[in-house]
Amino acid sequence: MDITLEDAAGGKLWFPVNPTEIGIRRERGFETFQIINLGEIDVPHGEKIKEISFSSFFPAEADLSYCRYENIPDPQQTMNQLNTWMSERQPLRLMITPSEVNVLVIIASHNSTFRANEPGDVYFDLTFRTWKDYQIRSVAELSGGASAAEARPDLKPVPKTYTVRSGDTLWAIAKLNFGSGSRWRDIYDLNAAVIGPNPDLISPGQELVMPT
Repeated sequence: MDITLEDAAGGKLWFPVNPTEIGIRRERGFETFQIINLGEIDVPHGEKIKEISFSSFFPAEADLSYCRYENIPDPQQTMNQLNTWMSERQPLRLMITPSEVNVLVIIASHNSTFRANEPGDVYFDLTFRTWKDYQIRSVAELSGGASAAEARPDLKPVPKTYTVRSGDTLWAIAKLNFGSGSRWRDIYDLNAAVIGPNPDLISPGQELVMPT
């Protein structure tokens, strides 16, 4: 299983250690009314915002017996990035492959723990809430005023890119991003001008555009 978090600018975090479990909470919205001779009745509304949560840790050193890859990020820098994302108002894309989780989210809560007998490691609990696009309109906009002509912010994510790391192959990159290594040919066809004639020769630092 691979868990990645990506912002609209292409910044990406691949969680190095899989959690033991992932919780997904769904609720149905209700509004309660008091009816004479009937008491309380619940009128259902739409589905409430979904929550996704899991716990794991960022190790100070890579151990391939439990790490997903070797070049793991610095734990403290990664926690700072999560804090920055949590304070921003833009959604992130959370992908959990090979599951069907591929949604826009915001970080609802982020707790970290340091253990005395494991120096450098950082344990964390993360909770995400699914993002729902909305727009607050002014009275002038509703009445057709000049403000209505202003363009609505584009929340569509920019095309995904991947920066090649040491030891990467197109098959591994396809497996990480799409859950199937067989899609390596799609990546190569889109980036042949960058990679060159041999798809087996990719270099660290190359930025590849991911197919939709």
